[in-house]
Amino acid sequence: MEISYPAGRDVIESVLPHRDPFVWVSCVLECEPGVSVKAELDVSPDLPLFEGHFPDYPVLPGVIIMEALAQAASFSILVAREAEGALGFFAGIDNAKFRNQVRPGDTLTLEATIVKSSRRLCVAEVKASVGDTVCATATQKYVLAPAA
Repeated sequence: MEISYPAGRDVIESVLPHRDPFVWVSCVLECEPGVSVKAELDVSPDLPLFEGHFPDYPVLPGVIIMEALAQAASFSILVAREAEGALGFFAGIDNAKFRNQVRPGDTLTLEATIVKSSRRLCVAEVKASVGDTVCATATQKYVLAPAA
């Protein structure tokens, strides 16, 4: 598949199996398939999760940040493998650090470098930032499986 960048939601949904309300990548800025990716998540103030996390001080949950990073990394992996219909499942998240909060209205930059890629297991070093401020980092592991 030939993709030009930046790539919007239609391209993202042609690669990732995720759909609303669980697509956590708004735009892919650049991608070297199977090597690295840089993407963005526009954190909408209208997300229903902010009604409960936390009503008086809304913050994007860390688990959503980790999921957004995994989706960005998976985009790079799936484009490289032309693995239409493949599903990626978390196999582990190591050394996760949450350094700064992500608030409604922020644009979260998602970066991933694929450091290991075998037939079934992939490992990525990931980083999420708002501007120059690093918000989260981790080493994520994914298992790829064909869709049933």
